[in-house]
Amino acid sequence: MKYIHQTISDLMRSSPAQTEFYQAVEEVLNSLAPLLEKHTHYQQQAIIQRIVEPERQIMFRVPWVDDDGQIHVNKGYRIEFNSSLGPYKGGLRFHPSVNAGIIKFLGFEQIFKNALTGLPLGGGKGGANFDPKGRSDGEIMRFCQSFITELFRHIGPTTDVPAGDIGVGAREIGYMFGQYKRLTGNYDGVFTGKSLLWGGSLARKEATGYGTVYFAECMLKERKDSLNGKRCLVSGAGNVAIYTMEKLYQLGATPITCSDSSGTIYHDRGIDLKLVKQLKEKQRVSLAHYAESYPEAIYTEAAHYPEDGHAVWRYRADAAFPCATQNELTLMDAKALLTNDCKLVSEGANMPSTKAAVDAFIDAKIAYGPSKAANAGGVATSQLEMAQNASMQKWTFEQVDEQLKQIMQNIFISSSHAAKEFGHEGNLVLGANIAGFRRVADAMIEQGVV
Repeated sequence: MKYIHQTISDLMRSSPAQTEFYQAVEEVLNSLAPLLEKHTHYQQQAIIQRIVEPERQIMFRVPWVDDDGQIHVNKGYRIEFNSSLGPYKGGLRFHPSVNAGIIKFLGFEQIFKNALTGLPLGGGKGGANFDPKGRSDGEIMRFCQSFITELFRHIGPTTDVPAGDIGVGAREIGYMFGQYKRLTGNYDGVFTGKSLLWGGSLARKEATGYGTVYFAECMLKERKDSLNGKRCLVSGAGNVAIYTMEKLYQLGATPITCSDSSGTIYHDRGIDLKLVKQLKEKQRVSLAHYAESYPEAIYTEAAHYPEDGHAVWRYRADAAFPCATQNELTLMDAKALLTNDCKLVSEGANMPSTKAAVDAFIDAKIAYGPSKAANAGGVATSQLEMAQNASMQKWTFEQVDEQLKQIMQNIFISSSHAAKEFGHEGNLVLGANIAGFRRVADAMIEQGVV
């Protein structure tokens, strides 16, 4: 549609050099074509032009001092993208790759992901181009305190509620919450992903990985199948990947790969999850050490990845769970998966598959769960944490996990029904985008031109 292309062209002029953001916008808007053709009032209200522009973009410097007394300066970001359904909600990412375009793509995706949960959540995202790897606890604390010294004035339990993401776990959330409390004097639920000691929710750290697997099980159930007995490829070795593998084992599947920035582990009999947790959650070291305990496992260094793809996707398996980072799964990876009879891809990371890879999965008609639907379990459980904080209650692990499972089933149903409604049965990319967009757009129209 002409105005979709015009909107993307306008974005490229007004927000130059933000490739990942253009990719996310183009994927969503092209999926919406059937809806926009049928319901012209969305264009009459300029919803497309309004929804692609953040309500607020906050950029600031983050000065901090390392253990040697050397001063460093990083860039901090918070994109408050859309609040039509509730307070801005989305994680903070600390990684050298962070820039305005990355944060905008993540924030844009977050709008529709949060909408799909059915919960009262707007969309936002933030972070900094700070690398916590190799830094001492003291350095990370000082960075987090400096970061929040600027950001605290923009966040609050009913305005903007950040969480963790890549490079931001319970330790970082703790340091930021402590500084927020010191500056404001308020003890409130302004962050999610908190420690269980002071307001965190049981099952929160497991939620994104568990939810990705629950969504995969929904896709297979519709095809009269299940994960039981399936061999699975998983990328990443962080929080999402670890708890994806944990839930796969619980449902009778076997994860046989995982990866980090140093390389890939392939263990034919199944990944030793206890060892991965020890290496990544406690020792914080490379997966290269995995092979020291299991000489039969194959370790491929990152430097030895083929230029046209990644080693983690080159093994025969029934299902794949990309849980590392954006655009990690290329067209060549997709072709390798399909050649090796992979019948399901469920995305744990944000936009981990390139557009060409997504097109290949859709054309092959495999069960494909896009990230905004498949990995929404994390933010859904964050809202459950917010609800517990607001009511000063603490729910059991089983209560939270059961609600998470139900939310993932509801996301699958709404995405699947939207795809069928517009004549694209099984295309959950189109279905998720339409279902999420329709909820946000209708709220925007009801709230006027703001």
